[in-house]
Amino acid sequence: MMAKGVPFRDGAFDLLKQLEHILEVDTLIDEVGFLHPSQFVALNEDRDGSLQTPIESSSHFTDEISGDNNLLDSNTLPYDSSIFWNREHKLAISSEALFSLYIAARHAFMTALNRYRMSLNLPRKEYSSVCEVVADNCSVAVEFLEREIMMHSKALLLLSCDFNTAWNSRKLVLSRSLELNDLLVLDELKFSALVLAYSPKSEHAWSHRRWVIRSIAGKHSNLQKILERESELVEKIAEKSKMNYRAWNHRCWLVAYMTRVQVLDEFNNSRKWAELHVADNCCFHYRQQQMLKILESGCLKQDIFLVWKEELDWNAKLLKLYIGREALWIHRRFLSLCWIKHLASDIQGASHNTEHQCCENRGMNAYVEDELQLVRSCLNIPNNEFEDGQTQAVLAASYILWVLKQVPELRVNDPENKLVKELGHLKNILIKSCPEKRLDWDSLLV
Repeated sequence: MMAKGVPFRDGAFDLLKQLEHILEVDTLIDEVGFLHPSQFVALNEDRDGSLQTPIESSSHFTDEISGDNNLLDSNTLPYDSSIFWNREHKLAISSEALFSLYIAARHAFMTALNRYRMSLNLPRKEYSSVCEVVADNCSVAVEFLEREIMMHSKALLLLSCDFNTAWNSRKLVLSRSLELNDLLVLDELKFSALVLAYSPKSEHAWSHRRWVIRSIAGKHSNLQKILERESELVEKIAEKSKMNYRAWNHRCWLVAYMTRVQVLDEFNNSRKWAELHVADNCCFHYRQQQMLKILESGCLKQDIFLVWKEELDWNAKLLKLYIGREALWIHRRFLSLCWIKHLASDIQGASHNTEHQCCENRGMNAYVEDELQLVRSCLNIPNNEFEDGQTQAVLAASYILWVLKQVPELRVNDPENKLVKELGHLKNILIKSCPEKRLDWDSLLV
């Protein structure tokens, strides 16, 4: 919908200029929202209860701005207050003007991009409204077009965050910079964070942040500080956007660039968040990536044992506190698999001699016995209205069966074997808890 009868080529481009100037002047905007026009009446009331007066004609917008724009107070900018609201580093845009703003931003951006490509002698992408040919290929013109692209793409991506060509154009301009200095890096990360503030699952925005970090890896003196802020951003977004796989995937990706000390700090700090979100598998997957990094980092065996033992004990505590949470059992599978594959053979300092296999079996038997004891405590929990007790029993049984599949040498046919007796008892409990799955239990417990 167009803004109140204003012709597209006049009104829409003037509104785009207003939006771009707001973004240029208030560089600390950290939140953007799209509101119904009726909500702007309340927003525009000042402390005295009066209303801001919309500018009379947006066509005079550029004439009303003079001097150093960076020194202007964004609260006093001459913008159409029926379309925009900008205070305390928050920006609201009327949904009535979104379509016309998007069309104007896309046209301005594609025009600038095609001119830029031609100035660099790159393949030209056809666009119906682009008909001008740039003849001047001097560096001044290129720098001007780069500023135009960065300005128009910023407005366009705020209106349509999945416009991949706009993200790629920003990469192109930034990659041509002789050096990605601190200001450029922080500005780009700040802008993509603004996009994520209203579209936290935008894969293009997350991917762009990874591109920026890859570009400065090994070159930027403050890389570790940037990684710390990235981790904090993911946690902040995860609080508002539950089960956000893209955000957590980004945080897992950061682990590869962290130092060993930073990984340990992140590992300890993420425990509290995980305790408060035991149903969110993403956070536990993040902890798993950190633990694999610790495992591969060359830490002392004793330190690795301690990390795994503390995680197993913590996980067991959560399993008893929060009944029927599948994410906790999945996390324990990871812990057990790493213990069996990498740690169990080193228990008691077993060396490569004739007693090695015996020491290894003793360590494995002790571990499986501890896991069986945990499973026993989870099999006879009374059901509540959500049948969490039954769910816990099924998850526990499935877990211990999975563990035994990883160590088949422990499953012997001797009927006097303690483990065989335990499996028979487990079978009876499973059939009682979930009789509808009897065929599954019969096939697994043989």
